[in-house]
Amino acid sequence: MSYFTQLDTAMRQRGLLFPLDVLLVGATGSGKSSTINALAKAPVADVGSGVDPHTQQISGYAMSDSLRFHDSAGLGDGKAADQRHGLAIQRSLEETCTSTQGGAYGFIDMVVVILEGGIRDLGTSVTLLETVVLPYIAPERVAVMINQADMAMKGRHWDRITHSPDHILAEFLSQKAASVQARIADSTGLSIARPVCYSAEYHYNLEAVMTHLLAHLPRHRRRVQPRSA
Repeated sequence: MSYFTQLDTAMRQRGLLFPLDVLLVGATGSGKSSTINALAKAPVADVGSGVDPHTQQISGYAMSDSLRFHDSAGLGDGKAADQRHGLAIQRSLEETCTSTQGGAYGFIDMVVVILEGGIRDLGTSVTLLETVVLPYIAPERVAVMINQADMAMKGRHWDRITHSPDHILAEFLSQKAASVQARIADSTGLSIARPVCYSAEYHYNLEAVMTHLLAHLPRHRRRVQPRSA
């Protein structure tokens, strides 16, 4: 059974709205667009190059009838840009929709925070969680993942033939995931599941990414108060 079939079945059992709308957030260069392309197995999202990120606003990409990703602008490009992009993320989390049964529900069902495997400083991402994400969506609807596993340890111990880590890098990634889990708990009070480490560029561990997403599937619709005009 495919991940999308599993997702579809679980969503129907829980009475969730279709599709599941998942917002991807993270620092510039963390690989949000690359993650979308890797999971879609097609270049559906434009990827920026160098220090010139492509995404400057929130864009939606349908992965299946039951799943849609929304790619947000990356943070970490300066105070003014971060304030602007943070406000766009906030507005997205405040956006509502209605169902045929009535009631206002959050348009965004989940948030996935993507971290960079080759970066030690998590300051931008932790600040993002504390000030932009958690005030507007419940912690159980937030998943954290670590991209660019191939760049951890400065690219050492990554097998360029099998596109996978050797045992030394695999252990390092496991420790990094545990460290991120503890750091976020200490800084935000949020007890998260241990993040998944993967590489969108080399399609490494993408199955674990989808499994992680399924594990965080909401139990019910996200009811919110509609914004006043």
